Amino acid sequence: MDYRFGRQYRLLKTDDFSSVFAFRKRRSRDLLQVSRSDGNGLGHPRLGLVVGKKTAKRANERNYMKRVIRDWFRLNKNKLPPQDFVVRAHRKFGRDAAAQAREELAQLMLGGSDPNYKKQA
Repeated sequence: MDYRFGRQYRLLKTDDFSSVFAFRKRRSRDLLQVSRSDGNGLGHPRLGLVVGKKTAKRANERNYMKRVIRDWFRLNKNKLPPQDFVVRAHRKFGRDAAAQAREELAQLMLGGSDPNYKKQA
């Protein structure tokens, strides 16, 4: 099993991000928002991250949040459909709320493709 997060799994260009935002398929929870495309034609999912300075002032806090999201994606990319995902952080989270962030990612990213997933009200 491949658990790497190589270049082919990343959204790197502005056009890639813009195409995902243009689909307007968005789901949100308390900490995170996930936008997704219909399909990317590559046969594997790709991830883009948006963690702004308004969310967390310090770079080390933003980097930690991105690290948690990338790590979850790296471990679960084989379960995801071949789509482009952009994860945007709404609120700052640290080590104490990292488990909640991982749970929200599972709900937001796997929820649309998992038939056993029940959407929360």
